[in-house]
Amino acid sequence: MHLRPVAPFITGVLCLYTISATAIQVDLSQYVNPLIGSEGPEPGTAFGGGDIFVGGALPFGVVKVGIDSTAANWSTATLNGGWTPDGNVTGISMMHESGTGGSSKYGLVSQMPLTQPRVGKDIAKVGYFKTHLENGITVELSASRHAGIMEYSFPDGERHILVDVSHYLPGNAGDANGQFFAGGEIQMEANGKAYSGYGTYVGGWNNGASFTVYFYGEFSKLPDRSQTFSGANTDHMPRYQNLANDGKSEPKFRNASSKVTSGPMNNRIGLLLSWNDAPASHVTSRVGISSISTDRARSYIQAEIPSWKLNDTVAAAVKEWNRDVFDKVHVLLDESTNMTHVRLLYSSLYFIHLMPSDRTGENPLWDSDEPYWDDFYTMWDIFRCTVSFYHIFQPEYYESMIRALIDIWKHSGYMPDGRSGNWNGLVQGGSDADNVLADAYVKGLRGAINWTEGYAAMKKDAEVTPYNTFDPTDLTASTKEGRGALDDWKELGYVSQDRNTRCISRSVEYSLNDFSVSQVAAGEMPSDREKYLNRSAGWQNIWNPEVKSLDFTGFMAPRFSNGSFNNSGYDPLYCYGCEWEDYTYEGTPWEYSFVIPHDVKTLIEFMGGPKTFESRLDLMFKPNMSVQNLGANGAGITTLMNIGNEPDFATPYLYNYVNKQAKSVHQSRSLATQYFKDTAYGIPGNSDAGAMNSWLLWQMLGIYPIVTQPVYLLSSPWFPDLNMTINGNKTLRISATGLESGYYVQSVKINGKQWEKNWFEHDEVMATGGSIEFELGKNAKAWETGDVPPSPGHVRLDRD
Repeated sequence: MHLRPVAPFITGVLCLYTISATAIQVDLSQYVNPLIGSEGPEPGTAFGGGDIFVGGALPFGVVKVGIDSTAANWSTATLNGGWTPDGNVTGISMMHESGTGGSSKYGLVSQMPLTQPRVGKDIAKVGYFKTHLENGITVELSASRHAGIMEYSFPDGERHILVDVSHYLPGNAGDANGQFFAGGEIQMEANGKAYSGYGTYVGGWNNGASFTVYFYGEFSKLPDRSQTFSGANTDHMPRYQNLANDGKSEPKFRNASSKVTSGPMNNRIGLLLSWNDAPASHVTSRVGISSISTDRARSYIQAEIPSWKLNDTVAAAVKEWNRDVFDKVHVLLDESTNMTHVRLLYSSLYFIHLMPSDRTGENPLWDSDEPYWDDFYTMWDIFRCTVSFYHIFQPEYYESMIRALIDIWKHSGYMPDGRSGNWNGLVQGGSDADNVLADAYVKGLRGAINWTEGYAAMKKDAEVTPYNTFDPTDLTASTKEGRGALDDWKELGYVSQDRNTRCISRSVEYSLNDFSVSQVAAGEMPSDREKYLNRSAGWQNIWNPEVKSLDFTGFMAPRFSNGSFNNSGYDPLYCYGCEWEDYTYEGTPWEYSFVIPHDVKTLIEFMGGPKTFESRLDLMFKPNMSVQNLGANGAGITTLMNIGNEPDFATPYLYNYVNKQAKSVHQSRSLATQYFKDTAYGIPGNSDAGAMNSWLLWQMLGIYPIVTQPVYLLSSPWFPDLNMTINGNKTLRISATGLESGYYVQSVKINGKQWEKNWFEHDEVMATGGSIEFELGKNAKAWETGDVPPSPGHVRLDRD
């Protein structure tokens, strides 16, 4: 059953809208294109695209109902979102991630309608998905928070639906972190009109421990025949194969049995439900899931999807998306409006709300009154600028996330850098939950957060080395949580090449992590502040002033544990794979040499002063300078600056630190317009749980947050007038005159006051609301005369 390439996204009829007290309420969800990022640079394929989820979901919902597909080519497989434009459809399942790379995760609790072939196309909207399978069946679906509804339109003839407990998104046969079915049970109820059970799964992207999903499903029509089935597991868990070569693997069907279990050899199990020959008709199914029990799963159907009409669930989903997300941002909609910008705005808002998953009340691991969240996939991606958007835009959700992170530390030992399936992992660089907590703390987020415990969780990251997980991804240290190279960091003040992997990128990340600890220590444990502030300068210990590249001197460089630098052919233009065992992860040393947001002042000094820093930054954006193979995240990018990877997110804005704001505007706007589009190939690489989309959101606002600091850099807005609800009931208004002439800033007013700095602090606008008024024009202008943005981590180490 092959899924045809997706049809072009069709926008709804243009609505005329004026910002006023008497404005007609507009369904803003119509401006969302849920297929942005669904393809890569080669039309009809997903490799190099956003790896996004396509289907029915609510903001931060547990359930994400969508189709699953196989990979046409495993070397270019991108299955984590389930949907691909070129894969075979294998099922419609309840759980997915969105925008994530690496090994597959989820694709669980599946149904698959079966009959004769035919071809069709897809439609995706907020809260709704529709596809026509080659077997002649039309599938429509939607979702609530913990349940989903699927409507199957069958052609004439017999109708069948396969319920497969053992279904999951597969991985490459050679994948070190493959996902597997570990066991389960399914039972028919109500004469086959309903079923219940559970499945247990293990592995996947984060090499996670086993976790169990309970389910309850029901159908609108009683089937004429209901059969359980069981068969040998053809996708074996490593070292536990249960099928000899060429052995028979056909499932066995049982008409008499109403229950089947996987048994000691984790057999594949499920149901086959059949309806006799009949004219074309519909069969609707509702499925609830839970981490606690089948009774809980059933209760979610009753509470969240009481109607058998699919459109009722779709309407409820659209209403919630509008109320909780889209209605919080308003721009002028008339004949002069750039509707592409409008669709990019609301689509970006949509994608940043698909993950993480709010599983409060669904924690199977420990009893707690605290909120519970999963699918932080990953902090390494979202700490850069996504969480700063949550802080102002979704303060209640965000406070809940912070409390959950602290509770995970309290009961499992560490906060996650990534988490999925109720299990911490993977750690791509540092302990980046520290950065998330620090960003919230310095901006005044308190509420019900226990910051004494929060600081204790951060200090654990800074002081206790996690045990080695011996993950094949990286056998040298823990990939589960914490800082695997912490022993080096504490002893040497840097991560050494001979003892650890990712020595440069980890040194850079650990520096920011310790700065984060110092920021919270300043309020919670002042006696610790200086210690971690000094440790945050550890990046200076791997700065080799003798390394030369492209006529510039001084770069981050690999250093041995004996204190000597690796001068054997080292070239900062290369990361030699940019993977787990290389010098740097997902970026070259050239890129990482700019990633010191807490102490740009020292960085400028190391690079030779403001003029040299500016020239060096210019070179980052010069075409055809990159020599490193960037792989999927970087298709078509020829500059050293790679917007397809998160470490470079702040780099285009660094001109503000030498009072050359016009260049920040030019470079960031150029990146945005070149690589972000209202098309299937609309983002430069994985969405990374919406991290890419959040970068674009800040760009469109004309602001960029400096994480771990209460500081925002000024750029240039995309809309002449934008109103956004922040902090629950406050209003941020961003206006721009002269936008029709150009996007360079001529002057700025904040809260009616003429502004001379190219930055502002959180309390000046974001805490209580306010206004930012831009005057824009065609020509670049040196309008800022005030102090450059601060470097609160400014420390100069004594070098040997």
